[in-house]
Amino acid sequence: MTITEPAPTTAPAVTPDAPVEPAALDVRPLTAKIGAEIHGLDLSQPLSPAEVAGVRAALDRWRVVFFRGQTLDHAAQIALGRQFGELTYAHPHDDNPPDDFPEIYTVDPNRFGQQYGAEAAKAIRKRYSYTNGWHTDVTPAWNPPAASILRADVVPEYGGDTTFTNLVAAYEGLSPEVQRFVEGLWAEHWYGANTPPRPGGPDGYLAKIANNRLVTHHPVVRLIPETGEKALFVNPVFTGRIVGLNPSESRRILDLLFEQIQRPAFTVRFRWDAGGVAFWDNRTTAHLGPQDLDDEDVDRVLHRVTLIGEVPVNVHGEPSKLIEGKPFEAAPIFDPSERSEP
Repeated sequence: MTITEPAPTTAPAVTPDAPVEPAALDVRPLTAKIGAEIHGLDLSQPLSPAEVAGVRAALDRWRVVFFRGQTLDHAAQIALGRQFGELTYAHPHDDNPPDDFPEIYTVDPNRFGQQYGAEAAKAIRKRYSYTNGWHTDVTPAWNPPAASILRADVVPEYGGDTTFTNLVAAYEGLSPEVQRFVEGLWAEHWYGANTPPRPGGPDGYLAKIANNRLVTHHPVVRLIPETGEKALFVNPVFTGRIVGLNPSESRRILDLLFEQIQRPAFTVRFRWDAGGVAFWDNRTTAHLGPQDLDDEDVDRVLHRVTLIGEVPVNVHGEPSKLIEGKPFEAAPIFDPSERSEP
């Protein structure tokens, strides 16, 4: 069902309310273009305003930052996220978050077996968990998440890494002529854009997606409000076509851009350990889940919260266009006494 597009809104999820001098944190870059580890912070405790500003500054510079040896539970992870902005509900197609923690999205292929049965769980694991390709979280939404915080709970002894890419660097790596061309384009994003249903797939999960359609036209190049930078905003999982072009033209341009965002020069690969935390700017990065666990009988459980984002705009300030569905909503602040930590 097509709905009337609501008025544009903004959600300064990674912008401080008032200027605060960033703390001098122990930030250790991992590559030249993206990724840094931050040492010396205990994320289970409230951060000072200066420390929050320091983490934000590191995000602006390195796009994704990592922390090791943390001791977060669901409540502490939610409290951490709320220091940086409003949180969303877990996921538009997840109706089974942990009890009393509707902000938490759990990344665990085995969890699908509880909802859809063992056979469906196998199909979902294969399609939606580890081989879902490069993507930016929930771009079919009109106001995709501004940032995500993912913590590792259970990780395999080896394997299961996550790779991130810098979408600002990918844009800047294009020739000036191509930059000017793609700045004027719009792309359609929806669930299942490049992953058609497979025979014998998990009907319950596919029906849930079909009954809660999200379709949005986003600029191919979005402007980042805090920095004025330009970032490519396409990804192979959710971006299905370039609006206004014929299918052959659209596919060739998307293939060029998909290849660009996957260039190794723009990426960093993170090796998880229990207690590891990744915090990424969802507007300037895409990421790739593990590519080496499909046939491995191992457990891997991570938990994510997402910060609500603003509506993307192109280089001329024109906002994305909602085609189907509804915007992300901020989750209300729940009374900690009403939560029961597992």
